[in-house]
Amino acid sequence: MKIWIDADACPRVIKEIVFRASQRLKVPVCLVANTDLSRAHTPLITSVRVAAGFDVADDYIAEHAGDADLVITADIPLAARVVEKGGVALDPRGELYTEENVGERLTMRNLMQDLRNDGLLLGGPAQFGPSDRQRFASALDRLLTRMVRGDRP
Repeated sequence: MKIWIDADACPRVIKEIVFRASQRLKVPVCLVANTDLSRAHTPLITSVRVAAGFDVADDYIAEHAGDADLVITADIPLAARVVEKGGVALDPRGELYTEENVGERLTMRNLMQDLRNDGLLLGGPAQFGPSDRQRFASALDRLLTRMVRGDRP
């Protein structure tokens, strides 16, 4: 089991929560981004710098993450690819992507993107706050507990 982080846009506080869980449970973590990342100094935490470009980090994660791995991402198309392969994906706000919800989330994301592109909708998601951090920490703890035992979410 490994935790993959789509690290380009992942909030630092989420990475720190994952790093602490990694140390506690001895689960390796790999950060993937197209920029250099500072990371905790431990053999359990590695990073991969991919070339700049649209979806290059996503493609790397989708190709390398296995069905026993956890992917942390806010990128819904990446989450859909992970779930389709049988993997597990968790949003930094604590929502688990599943076969039942990822298609709907992808459709809604595409609609919102079209509305923004047409100038009918301004802005993006709400600002990340303390309640999001707490929701993620709780969801991560529950999920990792199950996955370490070998249970599928």
